[in-house]
Amino acid sequence: MSNRAVLVVDLQNEYWPSGNFSLHGIEAAAANAARVMDDARAKGDLVVNIRHEIPGGPIFVPGSAGAEINDAVRPATGEPVITKNFPNSFRDTGLSDLLKEKGVEEVVVVGAMSHMCVDATVRAANDLGYKTTTIHDACATRDLDFDGITTPAAQVHAALMASLASAYGEVISTDAFLAR
Repeated sequence: MSNRAVLVVDLQNEYWPSGNFSLHGIEAAAANAARVMDDARAKGDLVVNIRHEIPGGPIFVPGSAGAEINDAVRPATGEPVITKNFPNSFRDTGLSDLLKEKGVEEVVVVGAMSHMCVDATVRAANDLGYKTTTIHDACATRDLDFDGITTPAAQVHAALMASLASAYGEVISTDAFLAR
């Protein structure tokens, strides 16, 4: 096994058009995430599947179809699945212990939502000392509203990826990553 892990953050049914909180471009992002996952499996990298649950919440209800990982990125037999209740995939989960146990030094992040759980996870991984790569076209988000202003998903995503690229590791495309 290598010292790299792919963290697949919250690619759950809730974010698909049939879910309760659909994201712009989720199908394309998941297809790219699946390519990254397949490459990681072929190279012996650890693939960690992360799923969000909100007990008592209106979405990601434990046991619901929306909280299930989408079939496009279904975990392989034996792959770890981490359940979290906060945007940061490291907070109050066994993720850090798992990565330490496996000797991971580098994480590659794909998933949803760019501006929330991907952001929190990338920043935490970087703060914990991991070399961090975010695959920008394997992540998705949605339009955001603030103070009467709607920011389109493409702009939310671009702003977030620019922020991560400035201080929290490499941000590249799926094709560029797989070409290495």
